[in-house]
Amino acid sequence: MTIEKPASLPRTERPDAPAYLNRHQSRKGAPPATPDESDESVPLYLRQFRNRGAGAEPVEYDGNVVGSSRAWAEVTRTKEIVPERRDQIADVDCDIYLVRHGETQGYSSESGLTPLGSWQAHRRGQELARRVTDGTKLELLCAPTNRARQTAEHIRRGLLDNVELFGRGRPEIGELLDDPNFRNFEVATPEGPRDVTSAFRIYHREIEKYERVGLGERPGWLVDIDRFWGIQKGGGDPITHWLTMPMLYFEPPVSCVRRFWRGILDAHARTSADTVVVATHSGPIRAFATLAMGYDPGEPFNTEFVRVRLVAGGHTALVLYRNRVQEVVIPDLDALPANSDPRFQE
Repeated sequence: MTIEKPASLPRTERPDAPAYLNRHQSRKGAPPATPDESDESVPLYLRQFRNRGAGAEPVEYDGNVVGSSRAWAEVTRTKEIVPERRDQIADVDCDIYLVRHGETQGYSSESGLTPLGSWQAHRRGQELARRVTDGTKLELLCAPTNRARQTAEHIRRGLLDNVELFGRGRPEIGELLDDPNFRNFEVATPEGPRDVTSAFRIYHREIEKYERVGLGERPGWLVDIDRFWGIQKGGGDPITHWLTMPMLYFEPPVSCVRRFWRGILDAHARTSADTVVVATHSGPIRAFATLAMGYDPGEPFNTEFVRVRLVAGGHTALVLYRNRVQEVVIPDLDALPANSDPRFQE
């Protein structure tokens, strides 16, 4: 059997340059001349473009020629009209940062921050120092809990450490103050309203009696706390439960938001500070952002903050959280109905 050899394939080598490259090289090597409008081989749009560029004046910037006037106009022309954001053009009286505390050693006790939580707070202070300028007046407030107080202390140290490093002049950084307006949401216990973590310790002490002695039906406040911490132990989100489900013995989210607004307005009226940094808790911060944004934007991470900018005039404020800005009307707290629940007073 004879096997025929395949026919040789055509050769693909090109010893000469492509036609477009030949034309480019010929134009580049040719002496400069006035464009010839009669040359029909050149497209009309290209001939007109060359005619416009031939008589253009050179543009200089800082002593250097940067191109022709047409080229400079093409580079600097705005391609899209982007309106300025409201938070960039508003005249702001005061900036308030609602900062969540750093990582804590546990929510069942008042043991304070972990080493990582201390570093997180110090790092947040360093970041805030970049926004401080010469003559800025800054006040630090905190909720009356160990984890919030330690967070504010480390934020202050980070501010002081980096103000000089970043060359921010001499801002006035005040001493740390406790403000009960920014406390965590509370639970009505037989011993009075308690922070949810303090109520957890009372809950553990009382629930043991019902489990070991069998004293009958559990009180409602024990049932509410049991449900709340049961979600935490099961890996769920108890703050979502607090925001969405009514609990008779828990302080309502709207009460926390009212307290926070009162704290913000009181701090602004009490001091002439340009910036107020508040170390507080995630639940009320999240409730505050939810009311402003109109939806639940999610749990703030450790030392993440919601920023509130009071617009000059005292009527509106800008609430910034996770790359969203919402302008809200500052509530007239005195005109609102009084808190009807005597257990949770503002």
